Amino acid sequence: MSKWLCILILACATAAHAAPQGTNSDDMDPLLADKGLLTRLEDVSHKVADKAQTVAGRAGDLVVNAMGFLGVPYKRGGNSAETGFDCSGFVRAIYQQTVGLVLPRRADQQAASTQVIDKKELQPGDLVFFNTRNTPFSHVGVYIGDERFIHAPSSNGRVRIDQMNARYYAQRFEAARAYFD
Repeated sequence: MSKWLCILILACATAAHAAPQGTNSDDMDPLLADKGLLTRLEDVSHKVADKAQTVAGRAGDLVVNAMGFLGVPYKRGGNSAETGFDCSGFVRAIYQQTVGLVLPRRADQQAASTQVIDKKELQPGDLVFFNTRNTPFSHVGVYIGDERFIHAPSSNGRVRIDQMNARYYAQRFEAARAYFD
């Protein structure tokens, strides 16, 4: 979405720069239309809005689908609700079932195939990674908002929601990643 926003800002700046001194906003529309910029601005504006709505809808669907698996038992190497999930199997299944995206199988591979974002930029549906075994990217979950994430924790666990600022996870937080661009 940032690419479209940059295009929109650039188009607006170009239009503003091209306006002669003393031109008021009522005179701006014919000037923009004459240069073909009004149509381009409208097109870009619609594309930005459509993309934002699509991403938000996909992320919301992803979180709702993930919540449907609360309580499914943990199973090392597991990748289905019938047999149980491990963390990366859970994330992979949720993304594949909800939005048709096939992520790699392991948490470290999922981290490598997704876009790096700042923790402050986390949005529902983004991935959060932790170092839980003295190994980089050894655990993954799906961010659901309000400093919470859903995941399949280790042995004897079940798919559940935890607080990212809980001491255990806060100390082991490693990275935030976005799959949607």
